[in-house]
Amino acid sequence: MRGILPFLKDAWRLVWPYFSAQSEERWSARGLLVLYAGLKFSAVGINVLFSYWNNAWFTSMQEKNWDVFLNLLLFGHKTESGYMPGFVAFASLAIAMHIVRIYVAQLLQIRWRRWLTGRLLTRWLSDRAYYRISLARSANGAATYTDNPDQRIAEDVRDFIGDAVGSTAGVLSLSVDFLSTLISLFSFMAILWNLSEPLQVLGLIIPGYLLWVALVYSVLGTGLTHLVGRKLVPLSFLKQRVEADFRFGLMRVRENTEGIALYGGEAEEKRGLLERFAVLVANWRALMLRQAYLNGLTGFYGQVASVFPYIAASPPYFAGKITLGALTQTAQSFGEVQGAMSWFVDSYATLASWRATVERLTTFYRAIEVARAVSFQGVHAEARTGEGYALHNATIALPGGQVLLEHTDLELSAGAPILISGRSGAGKSTLFRAFAGIWPFGSGGVQRPDGSSLFLPQRPYIPLGTLRHAVCYPAKAEQFGDAEVTQALLDAGLPQLLRRLDDEDVWTLTLSGGEQQRLAMARALLLKPDWLFLDEATASLDPDSEIALYHMVQARLPGTTIVSIAHRPALAEVHGRHLVLERGQEGPGKLVEAAAAE
Repeated sequence: MRGILPFLKDAWRLVWPYFSAQSEERWSARGLLVLYAGLKFSAVGINVLFSYWNNAWFTSMQEKNWDVFLNLLLFGHKTESGYMPGFVAFASLAIAMHIVRIYVAQLLQIRWRRWLTGRLLTRWLSDRAYYRISLARSANGAATYTDNPDQRIAEDVRDFIGDAVGSTAGVLSLSVDFLSTLISLFSFMAILWNLSEPLQVLGLIIPGYLLWVALVYSVLGTGLTHLVGRKLVPLSFLKQRVEADFRFGLMRVRENTEGIALYGGEAEEKRGLLERFAVLVANWRALMLRQAYLNGLTGFYGQVASVFPYIAASPPYFAGKITLGALTQTAQSFGEVQGAMSWFVDSYATLASWRATVERLTTFYRAIEVARAVSFQGVHAEARTGEGYALHNATIALPGGQVLLEHTDLELSAGAPILISGRSGAGKSTLFRAFAGIWPFGSGGVQRPDGSSLFLPQRPYIPLGTLRHAVCYPAKAEQFGDAEVTQALLDAGLPQLLRRLDDEDVWTLTLSGGEQQRLAMARALLLKPDWLFLDEATASLDPDSEIALYHMVQARLPGTTIVSIAHRPALAEVHGRHLVLERGQEGPGKLVEAAAAE
């Protein structure tokens, strides 16, 4: 973990944008923040006034003055220091302010979370940063890798801002609580100074001795707490990661139930999940032990603090120099000063967890910025010089640095369907990604023609939602009428799904591999792209069905140029040009023209 100043700078970089010109909500955000802080600080003022009320009330009990006692309880009473409201007024005002303060905090928190979540999602999804981050682990631990981005966007943003409903302390409550604690500290320091009798020690007169006792007591507790609890920060950081890793493992099982069942891999999956959970348990035990040390210290500290003010303030009371009310006010002021000075002690575990959250969000932000900054790397887009796709001086490599193609030039003509084949592992799918302009490893350029392009991988992506949404993706379902969607499904060979168009389901589990690939073809029929790239996009179909589907797509989309990556030689008959990606065991490969009949 880094030092406190870099950490505070990182926290400020996360906080400031929402209240600055970068946010369209800055004025309402500032207004809510000022209102929340004002209510919090006003509560300190009420607490200060209540200490004087407390003095007068206990003094009335000591003097057995029923009228003053009753007036202070219900109606208010005029004292030597001025008019003192009754307890009912104090309590009513305090409750009303507490209700409004919590409501304002919740409103500010959800608005801030909505804005920060949108900002993170925009950056994560821009320039395909999400894709480059996912590949970074393969690239020898590149700086762009961060684990579990879903957790950082969903949970870390929530924990950073805080959740007043769930009583999760975040930057809002921690920062305003700290400022109100400072106000309370100086307010009660003044009261304690005025109430303290001078103390003579070894011939020296110490004015306001109770104040100095409170400060020394608090500083000692803060120092000990930091020594005991400082290891909570890295342990909290690790806790968030291992919890997310375990949850990700469970999610993978949920998404691949059929494959696990077919392999009979239940025992292996259980072993892997238990291994992840064992790491979680080990971290939890370390946290338990460190928290036990800290709880022991803070528990002892808190218990002593409940009686220590009375012990420190009792000499002048038993000497008859102050009243019972003054004793209780002195003890309360001592406790407030000691409590304010002990804010760090009381909030240490919360601060440790929050600091880990800041670290995770900061590293995620940096990973996004690095990924976006290198978006031009790899086979990047170049200015168009022809009517078709073209690779210019393209070098395509794997994340580990192994070169698949080197200094390659290739032109694809519009209207001429082309098949690219080759043995498994030769780099065909990587070439597919290079044409799409998303592959970050390598160099050179790809020229993309005007018009629309659609890239269909072997495993289609099926989003959450209705089947209609899945068929129309990435376009909006409203763009297509029922007749268009129905015809596309019929042409793709999915008549059995027509009655389920508006059903929501986990379609990746409901549909077979072949059905998923047919659904992706139905998308192509709806979107009618000018260029259609298929990477083993029909491999789950039998050969006859595959050929029939190709003929259907060519008939329905006569203006679309199809570029296919496939293994089956029979597909060459439906393409006018055939390239083979040849690559030996070592060194880069090359693209070789082959006869269409092969």
